[in-house]
Amino acid sequence: MNLTHIYESCCLCPRNCRVNRYANTGYCGCGHTVKAARAALHHWEEPCISGTRGSGTVFFSGCTLGCCFCQNYSISQENFGREITSKELSHIFLRLQEKGAHNINLVTATQYLPSILEALDLIKSSLFIPVVYNCGGYESEEIVKELSSYVDIWLPDLKYFSTELSSRYSKAPGYFEAASKAIKQMILQTGAPQFDSHGDIMKKGVIIRHMVLPGAKEDSIRLLHWMKETLPEGMYYISLMSQYTPFYKSGNFPEINRRITSYEYGKVVDEAIRLGLDQGFMQEKSSAKEEYTPPFDLEGIE
Repeated sequence: MNLTHIYESCCLCPRNCRVNRYANTGYCGCGHTVKAARAALHHWEEPCISGTRGSGTVFFSGCTLGCCFCQNYSISQENFGREITSKELSHIFLRLQEKGAHNINLVTATQYLPSILEALDLIKSSLFIPVVYNCGGYESEEIVKELSSYVDIWLPDLKYFSTELSSRYSKAPGYFEAASKAIKQMILQTGAPQFDSHGDIMKKGVIIRHMVLPGAKEDSIRLLHWMKETLPEGMYYISLMSQYTPFYKSGNFPEINRRITSYEYGKVVDEAIRLGLDQGFMQEKSSAKEEYTPPFDLEGIE
């Protein structure tokens, strides 16, 4: 699929900034050439994604969100990375497959989609493992539809219900409106989760991630109720995350310049269980550690 014309008036994300990325950068801070900071086997995703051999994860530079607490801020906000061609990216995908990756995991890829799809098209007869789309949830429903024949597993965040919170912490006042539509479309495209013959590794499906923020447990609970009331039962997994760690510009917002408490996380988990949203994963409270952020040292980017 050729979407390169979109770079001329970019509408890849819900911001629809319409920037000509051949001449300038969009809100995401990106031009028209792919930039990435790491491509390696990653063992810190959900068990059904990382498995025993790791997920073949490519971390792309730039981001369509502006999260003040981003743990990957050196690449998402400061745009660290190396420029590569679509052909080079296709070779990276194949090398990860050769290393035994359970899947190809595209992290924060939306801003480069035309080039990434070109890379996938180049190797469509040689790539035999699922493609995971690992994103912040702030996606266009129309773009999700365009990816129906490319993406096997969707791994979106669902960060906020509140417009006030999404505006304050991620500079995205329309976050929930966009994310809720996109996630419904993701589920529609994949259908019920599918696993390998051992039942361990996901081959197709949607895992909705939600990271509980300090002082925002009520917003988390509102999201759980929305999922229960709106999304089709048994058609997705949920991953409740306790790993929030103050990063980047969290210090500008005193109320989130701390880790979450066991009480806060426990209240959200208890509500998920009460609602019957128990198909998925939860983190140990000890997961809030800085070493869970991989080194962005251009490993695997050639």
